[in-house]
Amino acid sequence: MLHLMLTVALIFFTLTIGIGLFRIIRGPSTPDRVVALDMIGVNLLSAIATVSVLFTTQVFLEAILILGLLAFISTIALSKFIDRGVIVEYKRDR
Repeated sequence: MLHLMLTVALIFFTLTIGIGLFRIIRGPSTPDRVVALDMIGVNLLSAIATVSVLFTTQVFLEAILILGLLAFISTIALSKFIDRGVIVEYKRDR
C-alpha cells in the first residue's frame, strides 16, 4: 500500500513539474517565471525525497540538501535582479 501511495505521489510531482515548465515557457511575466522555477525546485526536492523513501536509502539526502540551497539562492538572486536590475551591487566611495 505504501509503495502504491509513493508511486502516485511521484506521478503527481512529475505532473506539477511539467505544469511549472509550461508556466516558465509561456509565463506572461518574469515574476511568474521565477515563481514557476521555485515551484519546480520544491517539487523536485519532494520527488527526490519520495524516491529515497521508495528505495529505502539515504543516498539522496545530500542531493536534496544541495538542491534546496541552490533553489533558495537562485530564487533570491532572480527576485533581486527583477527588483533592482543587478544581482551584485558594488558601492564605491571614491
